[in-house]
Amino acid sequence: MFENLSERLSRTLKNVSGRGRLTDDNIKDTLREVRMALLEADVALPVVRDFVKRVKERAVGTEVSKSLTPGQEFIKIVQAELEAVMGASNEDLDLSCQPPAVILMAGLQGAGKTTSVGKLGKLLKERQKKKVLVVSADVYRPAAIKQLETLASDIGIDFFPSSPDQKPVDIAKAALDHGKLKFYDVVIVDTAGRLHVDEEMMGEIKDVHQTINPVETLFVVDAMTGQDAANTAKAFDEALPLTGVILTKVDGDARGGAALSVRHITGKPIKFLGVGEKTDALEPFHPDRVASRILGMGDVLSLIEDLERNVDKEKAEKLAKKFKEKKGFDLEDFRGQLQQMKNMGGMMGMMDKLPGMSQLPDNVKDQVDDKMFVQMEAIINSMTPKERERPEIIKGSRKKRIAMGSGTQVQDVNRLLKQFTQMQKMMKKMQKGGMKNMMRNMKGMMPGGGMFPGR
Repeated sequence: MFENLSERLSRTLKNVSGRGRLTDDNIKDTLREVRMALLEADVALPVVRDFVKRVKERAVGTEVSKSLTPGQEFIKIVQAELEAVMGASNEDLDLSCQPPAVILMAGLQGAGKTTSVGKLGKLLKERQKKKVLVVSADVYRPAAIKQLETLASDIGIDFFPSSPDQKPVDIAKAALDHGKLKFYDVVIVDTAGRLHVDEEMMGEIKDVHQTINPVETLFVVDAMTGQDAANTAKAFDEALPLTGVILTKVDGDARGGAALSVRHITGKPIKFLGVGEKTDALEPFHPDRVASRILGMGDVLSLIEDLERNVDKEKAEKLAKKFKEKKGFDLEDFRGQLQQMKNMGGMMGMMDKLPGMSQLPDNVKDQVDDKMFVQMEAIINSMTPKERERPEIIKGSRKKRIAMGSGTQVQDVNRLLKQFTQMQKMMKKMQKGGMKNMMRNMKGMMPGGGMFPGR
């Protein structure tokens, strides 16, 4: 996400960070580079013009605070303006009404609307403890109705049945009546998508909107369409009173133009980001955190939230108790760590949120392959409980059996055991409370060191 923009801006801003004073001359080149970086990221031209103008106005002649160098002050200004372009803060869903609160989802075909309905339903159920009902009013694509039904069943939320011979308005009204009758907190209505904006579609969705009077009307748009995302959102906003935007497929968008253009062009906030195919890959949109990621400063707050949500507290306590009692770290513990990492979106998902990771060389990033973690887990799964507890007994014939059972080679098993030994040493250092020693060992665990050896 935002890799290209982040790389370009970080490189550009580095040039100005050591300046003694900000003047028209020494920021002119930097601003030209910033402008080019934004245009290459497919940010809409009016947005770029406005952004550069505001940064320049604030930067030239700025009273630089005593604790910062002028260069750092300039980066602070760029960050603040990035946040302003995307909306000052996260805007949550406004569900404060007589239940059920109705959410209407609109968007073009292929934007990921139906998947987003499922993801949003799961998020409201798990994080806000809401009783959620979903319904599909997409009568033009019978597969869409079936898709939502399957998705709802997988997630564990209720699905209101509909069929292609019904009218969308009737479906939406029946679902709302059922929602009132059965005391649902939220009803999410999925509507039909088209390949382009057309009058018939707009007329139909306006009727549905009028009938059910939703508290939230969310426009779902594919981030990879760049500037077009903002323009389509504007067309929908003229037809419907949109309350917000869900930007999907953000994980596949290295440019980030849509995220920076949508708010400015439509005046509507981005409320969520779709960051992957899994049903929990929907994140509330925090402009300050995204701005931080764009500037290569990471997003530690989101990482902490991921940890709190995904780390199995029981397992973590067990491991902590083991540490206290000075018991060893075995392969069973190692497997547990791999599984938790996988739940957090894998190593790449975590690295995305760590400060400075955008500056890592490509050859190092390539070595951090999440498929490798799947392979490591498969190798450990192929071992007996005794082998996991006492890895030192794994010799020749056992290695062959483990490799065959996990569909890998003996050298893969050797590599895993070597990595595990390094992890074990690091854990021992932690038990002794030597944080400095542990940090020294971490160098060996990071890309380029021993944990991810080049293949």
